[in-house]
Amino acid sequence: MIKIGILSDTHGYLPVKVKHFLQECDEIWHAGDWGNIAIAEELKKIKPLRGVWGNIDGLDIRKEFPEFNQFKVENINVCMLHIGGYPEKYSPQFRKILQSSKPDLMVCGHSHILMVMKDATNNLLHINPGAAGTHGFHQKITAIRLKISGSNFSDLEVFEMPKFSNDATE
Repeated sequence: MIKIGILSDTHGYLPVKVKHFLQECDEIWHAGDWGNIAIAEELKKIKPLRGVWGNIDGLDIRKEFPEFNQFKVENINVCMLHIGGYPEKYSPQFRKILQSSKPDLMVCGHSHILMVMKDATNNLLHINPGAAGTHGFHQKITAIRLKISGSNFSDLEVFEMPKFSNDATE
C-alpha cells in the first residue's frame, strides 16, 4: 500500500498548509505548471517526487520532468500529463496515449478545477487535483491524497482552503 499526494498548478507558490497535507504521503505527484524549480526542491524535501512539466514551465522544469510520465505503482498503470482534458473530452495527446497504452489512472492539471471521476468507457480513474497555488481564476486551493493497494484505490481525501485567506499566503 502506498499513499500518494497529488497537486498541480502551483505557479511558483506553495502554501504551508498544502505542504503539511503532503507530509503524510509516501510520494508526491505534481501535474505541471510548477512556476519555478524552487517548488520542486521544496516538495523533494517532503517526500519522493514525480511530475510533468506544464505549459507555463521554463527550461529548468522541462529539463527535470517529462511532458508526460507513465509508470506503475503497485498494480496500477499511471499516466500523468499537464493538459489531459477529462472523460469524453480528452486532449489529443492523451487520446494518443490511450490508443497505445491502457492506464488505470490518469492524472492531469491545467484547468484549475478539481475533478475526480471514473471513466467507464476506458476503465480508468481520472484525477485533476485543481490548483494548489494562488495564481489563476480558481477560488479555492486544492490537492488530493489517496491510497493505492494492489489494483485498488481507497481513502481519497481532498484538501481545500480559500485562496484569499491569510493561510494561503503564510
